[in-house]
Amino acid sequence: MRIRMVLLVFAVLFLTVSPVFAQGAGGGDTGLKTVGYVVGMGIAAGLCGIGQGRAAGSAAEAIARNPGANANIRLALILGLAFIESLAIYTLAVVYTK
Repeated sequence: MRIRMVLLVFAVLFLTVSPVFAQGAGGGDTGLKTVGYVVGMGIAAGLCGIGQGRAAGSAAEAIARNPGANANIRLALILGLAFIESLAIYTLAVVYTK
């Protein structure tokens, strides 16, 4: 069952990324550069998602252990999530400027 789910995710990924291979106005680009940008963006977004999940889980655990520090933990969580998300936004900006 897990293998089918992974194959389904990859199939959806490849179908949504297929417009990357369309020929642009220049016509001289082989598309490998663009594929590299897309793969880099995918890796950055995936790792940001993992980081955000771990941060939120750790914050929930910390609030459960010490409810009195709720405000401080929430502030640190929001600040940390903003920094994590900025990595994905910067990577997206780099992909679109190239």
